[in-house]
Amino acid sequence: MELRRGGVGSQAVGRRMDGDSRDGGGGCKDGGSEDYENLPTSASVSTHMTAGAMAGILEHSVMYPVDSVKTRMQSLNPDPKAQYTSVYGALKKIVRTEGFWRPLRGLNVTVLGAGPAHAMYFACYENMKRTLNAVFQHQGNSHLANGIAGSMATLLHDAVMNPAEVVKQRMQMYDSPHRSALSCVWTVWRTEGLGAFYRSYTTQLTMNIPFQSIHFITYEFLQEQVNPHRAYNPQSHIISGGLAGALAAAATTPLDVCKTLLNTQENMALNLANISGRLSGMANAFRMVYQLNGLPGYFKGIQARVIYQMPSTAISWSVYEFFKYFLTKHKLENRTPY
Repeated sequence: MELRRGGVGSQAVGRRMDGDSRDGGGGCKDGGSEDYENLPTSASVSTHMTAGAMAGILEHSVMYPVDSVKTRMQSLNPDPKAQYTSVYGALKKIVRTEGFWRPLRGLNVTVLGAGPAHAMYFACYENMKRTLNAVFQHQGNSHLANGIAGSMATLLHDAVMNPAEVVKQRMQMYDSPHRSALSCVWTVWRTEGLGAFYRSYTTQLTMNIPFQSIHFITYEFLQEQVNPHRAYNPQSHIISGGLAGALAAAATTPLDVCKTLLNTQENMALNLANISGRLSGMANAFRMVYQLNGLPGYFKGIQARVIYQMPSTAISWSVYEFFKYFLTKHKLENRTPY
């Protein structure tokens, strides 16, 4: 996930609402952009949560088949029948050999987790960003404030999403014994205990905090280049979000490989490494990846991860901005609280 609006945009809104009609060389804007810039400088918490939930659900739903491929391509010791060289080839093979709906197994639990996780993430991020920007930089936008706000919001997001990630990835693996989310939850709970759902939590945070930092810094930089007025501009959100997501995904792939290993507890890999019981801890996961695959092991599935994350962040940003614009405008028109 991944988000924004406020900062420079809020300053631009304030200037326009105070009567500043300066064009700034940006040329003529359409009616939608003008409406967006004349909205209140801060939307309500419920607006951020609703827009965030919609963004998270659509992002994960649309890209879920690619996410399934990514999980399998990160396998350290895959079954010979589950070895893939490309995302398209993997999807084609999975559909042909395992059925049309197989790449979507586990989508339901992902949607259940993504809605509340992204709702809390966006609401926390927007409020923390506004507060920190006021502290760090009274005029304009602070990349440091945005990075810290995103990192703090990640704590909430991952606390909700981590159990869903565990269930989802176990259902995505080749020859998974789990046919439903409920059976997977029950089996993991009965055989491994509650801690299994948070075994990769520290790794997830270790991955997502630098991911968010890279993502927000890159996104803000690109927005300053292609959308300096911070108008409602879907093209700029898609381009900036997609490129920022791709860069952050590539840089944090080694951590994602370790997270996948901790979540799936891949039996063939554990046996090959002569590990009995369960693997836990980020340091142990790093050692095992290197033991089995060397340095290249840390970048297994990087192609699928980038292909997944690039459109995911583009979808998330564009959907979030659209729903925030729509809900805030609807609130003004009807004068009813959200």
